[in-house]
Amino acid sequence: MSAEKELWDIYDENKMPTGETVDRYNLSLNPKQFHLVVIGILFTEDKKVLITKRSPDKRYAGGLWEIPGGGVRAGESSQDAVRREILEETNINLYDREYEKLYNYKRINTESNSYFVDMYCYLISEEDIRNVSIQAEEVSDFKILSVPEIKEIAKRGEFLHFDNVKEVLYNL
Repeated sequence: MSAEKELWDIYDENKMPTGETVDRYNLSLNPKQFHLVVIGILFTEDKKVLITKRSPDKRYAGGLWEIPGGGVRAGESSQDAVRREILEETNINLYDREYEKLYNYKRINTESNSYFVDMYCYLISEEDIRNVSIQAEEVSDFKILSVPEIKEIAKRGEFLHFDNVKEVLYNL
């Protein structure tokens, strides 16, 4: 993890930028402020999904499985952020591809910071899977699984925010 300061834009409850930024490592937003997160649902022709396991050293939810993604940096577009995050975490280059579908949701947290999530769905190839190389600081493992297999991981409490992505996964 870089010691360099990473700034995130702050959004209002309507997903409009406020013009303010916040240091992601000192994130403390009021209830009417949000930040933006992206995830990349990477699926194969046969509707299997690439999931990653968070490094056990992560500050939040270390060791849990998830859909890869991360925070959008200040001034960065949502689509550029998902492409950057996927490249960093899996070595899959999406810069030359368009997404198949885009979904959004707002997550309001009463005990911590609230945020918006942009979920991009990309079709990946066998070659993409062969070339996966995980970023050790962020990711400890990856798998290509069917949605029912992912649901089983979630039932065991080992998948981060499954309830927020399940509908999209079922509609791939």
